[in-house]
Amino acid sequence: MKKQLKGKIISNKMAKTAIVRVERVKEHKKYKKRYVTQKKYKAHLEGQGYNVGDTVLIEECRPISKEKKWKVVKKIAESKLIDLVEDNLE
Repeated sequence: MKKQLKGKIISNKMAKTAIVRVERVKEHKKYKKRYVTQKKYKAHLEGQGYNVGDTVLIEECRPISKEKKWKVVKKIAESKLIDLVEDNLE
């Protein structure tokens, strides 16, 4: 089974590529304090309808380019940022 991660799209300016930020909660070995780490992945994006701020599920795949080894599987949640901008325009 391939690895799957959940993250937010932080950029979709490249053609057929989105940068997805994945946050994880880790625990310090000695002090047992929990802290959040984040990592950015470049993911292959097929089709339209994905915006900055959307929560998506990405899956590991064969290397598509030098840094792109993930693909967007599905959208989990829509961005609320787009709705706020549209409300302010009206």
